[in-house]
Amino acid sequence: MTEPLPAKMTAIAISAPGGPEVLVPQTRPLPVAGPHELLVRVAAAGVNRPDVLQRQGNYFPPPGVSDIPGLEIAGVVVGKGDKVARYHLGDRICALVPGGGYAQFCTVHELHALPLPQTLTPIEAAAVPETFFTVWTNVFERGALKPGETLLVHGGSSGIGTTAIMLAKAFGATVLATAGSAEKCQACLDLGADTAINYKTADWLQETKAATAGKGANVILDMVGGDYVAKNYLAAAEHGRIVQIAFLSGPMATLDLRPLMMKRLVHTGSTLRPRTIA
Repeated sequence: MTEPLPAKMTAIAISAPGGPEVLVPQTRPLPVAGPHELLVRVAAAGVNRPDVLQRQGNYFPPPGVSDIPGLEIAGVVVGKGDKVARYHLGDRICALVPGGGYAQFCTVHELHALPLPQTLTPIEAAAVPETFFTVWTNVFERGALKPGETLLVHGGSSGIGTTAIMLAKAFGATVLATAGSAEKCQACLDLGADTAINYKTADWLQETKAATAGKGANVILDMVGGDYVAKNYLAAAEHGRIVQIAFLSGPMATLDLRPLMMKRLVHTGSTLRPRTIA
């Protein structure tokens, strides 16, 4: 017999922009699953940089998305829309959500959910969707990384960076990573990076050229932006693909576009926050 669902739930809301102390429990109505959505009883939620930026007042949900933070969850399906085809009540899943993960219940489009891996606990699985979905979409789909090619990952010790290192190595690529300390560089190497560059003590552009015999990287995953953009053009190989997923050093850049044209580069971008499928 299916357990009846409550009319209300506890969610962790942001009372005002600020530090962790502004995260407060609130009573909210139980979300209602749309035709293609699952209602999930949340066992664990991931914590990501966009959540921190949202808490600080520097990152805003897209229109129509919950103001509750939390972009990835793991839990059990307890309800579903009438057009859901992939999952059943009682299924254990992890999922990427556009918001609302810091709550007892959360809705998610069925196409944004994955069966919870049997080898992972819900807490471990809740840390999978944001980074793995982001890396797969941007490195392998937008960046079209192929076995034998070279990937340059900026921010190699971050959640996105560590995932990019592991996935790229698993699919047969050579991986270069930049990080800001010797300890972080060692962590990148421990995860499988072929070369780790401390950008505070070395010129990562020259180190990239040296590591690739002057050819440059085939794919560059960049979350830094700012003056990295122009250097990425110089660090890329011919027909290179540069994927911009954030701009921690700022969204503005002064560019010499000649390398873009002469190398026939592709520079594309993607937001880290998922949007609801129409």
